[in-house]
Amino acid sequence: FYIIFYSRSPMRAANLVKTYFFILTGFKQANVIILHKSLADDFEIFCQANDGPLPLLYRSKPGEWKCTYLSNDSDIRTDCPQYRKYEHGECTGILTSLEEYSRQLKDMVTFYLGCSFTFEKALQESAVPIRNVEQKCNVSMYKTTVPCYGTERFHCNLIVTMRPIPQDKLEVVVQTTHRMKKSHGAPVHIGNPGLLGIKNLSSPDYGDAVQAHPGDVPVFWACGVTGIEAVCNCKSSLAFTHSPGCMFITDLKDNDAVPDQELPKVYCISWNPLYYSITATAAVQKIRCLEETIGVDPGNRGVKHLYSQGELLKACLSMSHAQSVLITTGFPTHFKYDPPEENDGPPGAIAMAAMLKALGKNVVIVTDQRALNLNKKIIKEAVEQGVMETPVPVISYHSHSADSALQFLCEHGNTKKPRYDHLIAIERAGMAADGNYYNARKINIKHLVDPIDELFLAARNIPGITTSGIGDGGNELGMGKVKEAVKKYISNGDVIACIVEADFTVTAGVSNWGGYAVACALYILNTCEVHDRYLRKAVGFPRLSKKACWASALPSVAKEEKLLHILQQNEVRSGRTASLEMEVDGLPFYNVHSLMIERLLKATLM
Repeated sequence: FYIIFYSRSPMRAANLVKTYFFILTGFKQANVIILHKSLADDFEIFCQANDGPLPLLYRSKPGEWKCTYLSNDSDIRTDCPQYRKYEHGECTGILTSLEEYSRQLKDMVTFYLGCSFTFEKALQESAVPIRNVEQKCNVSMYKTTVPCYGTERFHCNLIVTMRPIPQDKLEVVVQTTHRMKKSHGAPVHIGNPGLLGIKNLSSPDYGDAVQAHPGDVPVFWACGVTGIEAVCNCKSSLAFTHSPGCMFITDLKDNDAVPDQELPKVYCISWNPLYYSITATAAVQKIRCLEETIGVDPGNRGVKHLYSQGELLKACLSMSHAQSVLITTGFPTHFKYDPPEENDGPPGAIAMAAMLKALGKNVVIVTDQRALNLNKKIIKEAVEQGVMETPVPVISYHSHSADSALQFLCEHGNTKKPRYDHLIAIERAGMAADGNYYNARKINIKHLVDPIDELFLAARNIPGITTSGIGDGGNELGMGKVKEAVKKYISNGDVIACIVEADFTVTAGVSNWGGYAVACALYILNTCEVHDRYLRKAVGFPRLSKKACWASALPSVAKEEKLLHILQQNEVRSGRTASLEMEVDGLPFYNVHSLMIERLLKATLM
């Protein structure tokens, strides 16, 4: 076959021909960084700390021009189609050979780093169109605002390549590249470029602009040009690199395999802005087990008809990416008592808050003004008794005007500056079709409920905020997504069904169980190497050293027993019976709720 390249530069056209010949034949390619030997140890540490963009294939000895490990007859002075020369951080020359610098190269060390061009052949074999190959141009490369892990001499932000990929090919692409770890591995970002700090895809910092087709999604990989940025920032007196797109070609092919359990799965977790997340198959299976475990219907109330598979996973993926989370709870079903709150909701909210805090998130709880002091007291006592490590702020929401929700959620009402990334409602009274709030017995409790629903409604129009609703009867905030099933299968559903939707709806036999499952699922995701790498954009070190800290934040029978005692002492009652005994929703804590916690922990830690 023939490939025709159109270029104003014959040299550039020749480079592209050579590059794409090796793409089509499937050989590993390498980015090249050549530094003075005094910088070599520090740069190797920089590579090890940022192995996504800088997967080290080989480090030469000073003055070693050959690299038989990668290519039998190599000579680094001539094997790249084009080089760049850097002096004190500035590019001072474009070269086709380094032979005239042989004397200087005797005191320099060459780093051969994996390159994403290597996997393009594998993608083509999987019937994935590669737009830059189709358009006979270089791949697009962009500077991001994602900082790499810095060392004494080297620091920079991550550089990424972007390839437009058809939406129905995303999982194939992720699974194919995931196994090619020495060629940058799986993508570090799928979706809106603005989340990486990239303002305009049509203006790449390196390479060429590549035209997407309708239905394509921008997919970003860590890029070895990151090393060039680090060299520039180092400002060494002399350094050489390959020119972007003009790689060193090895004799090796990349056909590493990984067990099926490690293969990533891809999920869309936001449409505005468009954003996908990934995690390993094993993590998906564990979280589905959690979802099935909490989906039982102990009161035979029809809850099983509200269940939708995969909602727990997508909700927790979204929470895992969030930096700031707002949680709301509170269902004043016992309108004849003071306080009218039930004890389903607060324990689940606290379990989620504890895990989110352990993961480094900013967490705030919002509740009714009349219950503000009660909830502050419960949080304080939970910390004192070791249920939580640190306290969580508890605030209220006041609706004074049409833009109150917007002002509450965003700094100065600016939708580009949301205070929260994710809103969670758990066992929170939700607005019905007639504007009222009902308990399960169809009693209107609107006079006891602040309109926190407004926050969820406003969040629909604020890019970057996603929402989750957790409930067990369909009259809870966020359950509007399943309102038709509530009307059909839940007693009094035609009146009590909440109409306010959340992006993700988690149904449980008891809402607290949904909160426990969220905490467990967050632990599973963040201890998953595939998801952890995606979260940190393949820069820095894995966070698995924090695993013990995260495990200590998981719910336990002992913690929940203490918390139920705290609620008892504050006269917060069981939902169905108004009892102050050790029960929730009329079900005894011992041998029902305690066993549920044990089952969730077993599924999480197995």
